[in-house]
Amino acid sequence: MRQICEIRKLTGGRYLVVLEDDFQFPLYGKELDHYDIREAGVLREAAETEILQELLPKRAKLCAMHFLQNSDRTEEQVRRKLRTLFYPEDIITLAVSYVKQYHYIDDVRYAANYIEYRSDSKSMRQLEQELYQKGISKEDIEAAKEQIDCPDEGIQIRNWLEKKGYSSEQADRKETERIYRFLARRGYSISAIQKEIRNFD
Repeated sequence: MRQICEIRKLTGGRYLVVLEDDFQFPLYGKELDHYDIREAGVLREAAETEILQELLPKRAKLCAMHFLQNSDRTEEQVRRKLRTLFYPEDIITLAVSYVKQYHYIDDVRYAANYIEYRSDSKSMRQLEQELYQKGISKEDIEAAKEQIDCPDEGIQIRNWLEKKGYSSEQADRKETERIYRFLARRGYSISAIQKEIRNFD
């Protein structure tokens, strides 16, 4: 049995149960009554086993599936979502493993789609950085790039120069520096920018 130190009210009729070792998990109000959970009381071993091995894993799996219902997500995004709902890390891992088993989560697929849909307006470097921020590993990004036709950086830069109406003959130093900064912010390498501007008519 473990001491119950605090019961903190959350939203949607949920409560956060905090145990003596700072272990936390969420329950609904009726479940507090069902398991006889009271602040300053104790959590019986049988109740803890049922909550952590049956009730919460099932609920976390359903929550993960619901989160993925209308949009593709990365593994890290699903983990972050479940953390905001105060699920313990081991239960989050169980839920993630479950949805991965049925390919509801596939970071390689997500990365490939992300690159394909955005490659017209962003450099590969910028896309990779955005994918890193979403929690996708370098290995999964490289695997995704092998599945698709990656954009040519030179062509992308030339397209931007055309859209911006840039002319190497007419542009002054200020205009050239402005276009350099614009392209650099989108992740294109300085060497590639220099090459395309130098050869752009």
